[in-house]
Amino acid sequence: MDTEVEGAVAEADVVVDAETPARSARTVRAAKRDAVLAAAVDLAREAALEVSGGDDVGAHLGYTDDGERLGSHRFATTAPGYRGWHWTVTVARISRSRHVTVCEVELLPGDEALLAPAWVPWAERLAPGDLGATDALPYDADDPRLETGYRPTGDVATDQVAIEDLGLWRERVPTRATLEAAATRWAAGDRGGTSAGARGSKEGCETCGFLVPLTGVLGSMFGVCVNEWSPDDGKVVSFDHGCGAHSETDGPRSGGDWKTTSPVVDDFQVDVTPG
Repeated sequence: MDTEVEGAVAEADVVVDAETPARSARTVRAAKRDAVLAAAVDLAREAALEVSGGDDVGAHLGYTDDGERLGSHRFATTAPGYRGWHWTVTVARISRSRHVTVCEVELLPGDEALLAPAWVPWAERLAPGDLGATDALPYDADDPRLETGYRPTGDVATDQVAIEDLGLWRERVPTRATLEAAATRWAAGDRGGTSAGARGSKEGCETCGFLVPLTGVLGSMFGVCVNEWSPDDGKVVSFDHGCGAHSETDGPRSGGDWKTTSPVVDDFQVDVTPG
């Protein structure tokens, strides 16, 4: 074994003596394969078995050179549930030495390995509608949907309108982009101008007496319905939305509804008095 390894070392390493013009002028072709590292299959297998702690190291799948006097042996794994994975043992040696050192041992996936889906942080996985009534989100100091609230200017009239009417006394308020995104969602939703209720109504919610407009930017397009007979009661509706409970429109009435003006006598009931 020593003779083979020494021969492999001589073949793998070529030293050019810069002080010898004849040798330095000679073209030297470096070996494409480190024979010493490639021959260390048993050493690599022992390292893989030690790390695995069992007997799940299978057949030798090959060796690849990773760099100068640095390479990796691959072994199949027989562990259940790890189809397509393989043990990778990285080995190295110093120049002109036949002593091989194990650098690291890893169980790595191959091209056909079964892998778990890529990890996605919960904040990116959470979607609208996922939050339940008793769930709570953590505080986000850098929420991009919010910006710093209003700061008093000193003008009493201006401050009163901005703070009280628009609700800007809060520490943070929605950004313009957040409001625009909300308007887009609401307008395209079930209580927007393209819904079935809007298409079937005679007039839009804008002229309904039961509409309470929102304040701020959204107040020019949306309001809250306060009609208990409306299917949209308590909901945000767009001005061009509508329903059959509009305060200023009337639906068709059937011919017999509440038209009787004289009493109705029930002739089918007979009073029986015991004798």
